[in-house]
Amino acid sequence: MILIYKSLSESSPHLVKMDTIEPGCWINLIAPNEQELILTSKKTGVPMDFLKAALDDEESSRIETSDDNILFIVDIPFTEVEENTLTYDTYPLGIIHTNDYIITVCLKNSKILSGFINEKIKTFYTFKRSRFILQILYRVSSYYLLSLRQIGKKSLMLQSQLHKSMSNKILMQLLSLQNSIVYFSTSLKGNDVTFEKIMKLDIMQKYEEDKDVLEDVMIETRQAIEMTSIYGDILQATMDTTANIISNNLNTVMKLLTSVTIVITVPNIISGLFGMNVTGLPFSDIKAGNGFGIIFSLIIISTLAVSYILHKKGMFK
Repeated sequence: MILIYKSLSESSPHLVKMDTIEPGCWINLIAPNEQELILTSKKTGVPMDFLKAALDDEESSRIETSDDNILFIVDIPFTEVEENTLTYDTYPLGIIHTNDYIITVCLKNSKILSGFINEKIKTFYTFKRSRFILQILYRVSSYYLLSLRQIGKKSLMLQSQLHKSMSNKILMQLLSLQNSIVYFSTSLKGNDVTFEKIMKLDIMQKYEEDKDVLEDVMIETRQAIEMTSIYGDILQATMDTTANIISNNLNTVMKLLTSVTIVITVPNIISGLFGMNVTGLPFSDIKAGNGFGIIFSLIIISTLAVSYILHKKGMFK
């Protein structure tokens, strides 16, 4: 899908949707097909490999230049629903700066860019290309922080649920959050390196206000990196603690079953001994009724004695 927008002037800041590509416009490509890529390349003069770079979901964050075209690739956060569970992942966003256009390319429709389309961003103009790029980067960093706060809240909710029930579903949700933190950490570190390179570009050094925005982007990104480290440690500690609790519960169950087995074995040993068809057994010359009473009492006393010893050793706890 190809969408074209243009700000007419600073005095008329409303975004206008265009039917054709014109100088000063913003071309937003969302999972474009081959025909749309060819059309955009012919109209703007941007190389096809620049337009296709962000369509590889494994593409890493970087900067590339070709003639007057500059390609910025940054990883942006996305939320997805899998098996009724909200998960987090990252996808590359390509931003291409030319002398006449700004082109964005992504595999999915992102809320980061939707904010510009819905005119939620103040002082946004498509013809101020450097400022537009910085505003996009700032929203990328802000959305990482927002997603990380959501992960933190969901982690706390799952931890409280673990106190009630250690179901496999909860453990898998914790594992999913832990994987999301790993993706975020990798992407943020790559973005941080790219932002450092952007600071050195001449097109970002023209206006003092742009430098301030870029510094804010760096601050937000490094704060997000620190948050991923903190939440990653918390989730890892939660998973380790959960594993220890499960192991401890299993040991407790096994200890209890072993103790019960020992207690049950005592009557079996005694009854098996006196059930042997041989002569010379104790109490064999006593009347049947009295002999049974003596043996039954012996079983009860032996069982209670073994139970008491095991209880003193904490085997039933």
